Amino acid sequence: MSSPNLKVNIGGVEFANPVMTASGTFGYGEEFNEYIDLSRLGGIVTKSITRHERKGHRPPRTAETASGMLNAIGLANVGVDAYVRDKLQFLRGLGTKIVVNVAGFDIDEFIYVVDKLNGHEEIDMVELNISCPNVKGDGMEFSSKPEIAYEVVSKVRKICDFPLMPKLSPNVADIKPIAKACEEAGADALALINTLYGMAIDPYTWKIKLTNVTGGLSGPAIKPVAIQAVWKVYNTVKIPIVGIGGIMDYRDVVEFMLAGAKAVQFGTANFIQPDCTITAIDGLTEYLQQRNIADVNDLIGKAVKI
Repeated sequence: MSSPNLKVNIGGVEFANPVMTASGTFGYGEEFNEYIDLSRLGGIVTKSITRHERKGHRPPRTAETASGMLNAIGLANVGVDAYVRDKLQFLRGLGTKIVVNVAGFDIDEFIYVVDKLNGHEEIDMVELNISCPNVKGDGMEFSSKPEIAYEVVSKVRKICDFPLMPKLSPNVADIKPIAKACEEAGADALALINTLYGMAIDPYTWKIKLTNVTGGLSGPAIKPVAIQAVWKVYNTVKIPIVGIGGIMDYRDVVEFMLAGAKAVQFGTANFIQPDCTITAIDGLTEYLQQRNIADVNDLIGKAVKI
């Protein structure tokens, strides 16, 4: 058969294929330019941007774990002014979609950063990292309760020029009402999941492996958690879902799409195999051809109960 259609539409943005990179694992795109053809990616999600530059936590701030890794980077980034001034120029004209991950420690910071991004045509979508703690509130994550998620998403939606995609945390009792609250607040899509809470200790030195003590667990170990979250949310909301969590190859892409994701993001895999995204795109194309599936969208939500 001829080459299958890999294009997916998320929040009105057409991506050439469903393979993106995850925020925090791909830098600002430049870092991988010598390893892969960036134009082949469906999209690049750049690392979290905050109002001011952040140095993040002091090292060690990553640690390898069984089937994954812990990180406590602390949202280290150049700040929104430097991002606009120094990073967007490289991203311009790459031939792929650009999604900017925005973080904030209160609602005003989210609004400030998004407003600074408004008007820049290099940007196609904003991923709202509502897994950040609300330091002006009770310290809980913005995605920890439906009412908190609704408030931040609705307020950012009012001033945001771009399609808006909140990124949800798995560290909640029930992700479904939070996803629904984001949809009702005007979200155009949802990204899930962010990392799980984790911790590691060296049994020989007795030292905790991260200076921040706890960190975010990512990698293949969390894939089953992510798959069930996508499935639950797919059956709860009508807006598109971008799946994240332990995706390593094209088979994982297929699994997430069968659970209900319209696209996926490769995260930890980038550290292990820098060309994992390109290999996955090729593998996904071959998979569809072998099964005479003409359109990748025909996979979405087609998992069958036994």
